[in-house]
Amino acid sequence: MQITVSARHCELTDELRQRAEAIGERLAGLAARPMDAIVLFDVEAGVPTAEIHFRVAGEELIVAAGDGPDHRSALDRAEEKIRRQLDKPGIRRRKPRKSKEVDQV
Repeated sequence: MQITVSARHCELTDELRQRAEAIGERLAGLAARPMDAIVLFDVEAGVPTAEIHFRVAGEELIVAAGDGPDHRSALDRAEEKIRRQLDKPGIRRRKPRKSKEVDQV
């Protein structure tokens, strides 16, 4: 899955960029067939914001935005909103793997 991280009207630290990519990977683990994720950071009226666009194959684009005192908090809020949307019944989720137990005789 491709994850794109970009910023408008602000600069991103490497730590924040890596965190955004890690969150994209975590979200990809929840969806059945994730295609791509775009994470946008911005500053609107002096308030840091983060917006996540998450695309799942065969589903509509899922978008969530969050704001906070810093970009990290905004990203966490946007992730919470995406997770709630992925929990809705219409979205196909990845099934947990079943452990294969071998019977020993």
